Amino acid sequence: MLLHIVARGRIGRGPEADLVERYLGRIAWPTRVTELPDRGGKEPLRAPATTLILLDEKGASLGSTAFAERLGRWRDDGVREARFMIGAADGFDDAARAQADMLLSFGAMTWPHMLARAMLAEQLWRATSILAGHPYHREG
Repeated sequence: MLLHIVARGRIGRGPEADLVERYLGRIAWPTRVTELPDRGGKEPLRAPATTLILLDEKGASLGSTAFAERLGRWRDDGVREARFMIGAADGFDDAARAQADMLLSFGAMTWPHMLARAMLAEQLWRATSILAGHPYHREG
């Protein structure tokens, strides 16, 4: 299953980009990052068997194990792409939320979208590590 991050804004070079690269580079599953301008730009077409996940303040806040279980279930159900959308500063409108298969939150706090991208990359690596039975993960 492809793990695809589609993010508004360009990350450029810097510590956040280094973190994203570091964690995505550790993932054994196929990954892709698509950057879009803050406004406009065409989102990649949503192919069949794509699950759309919006990072959104109104979303569910999952623990790492629950997130891994969700990814594993999608993979086992034949989902070909889990597409994670990170919006611009204003987030997503109700129409975008209605099209999503899942809304996911990193908690009640507001995070800069560049940091949210790094956090998502880390959680994707952690989730795939959990599913592979890697002993690194501890959730307390």
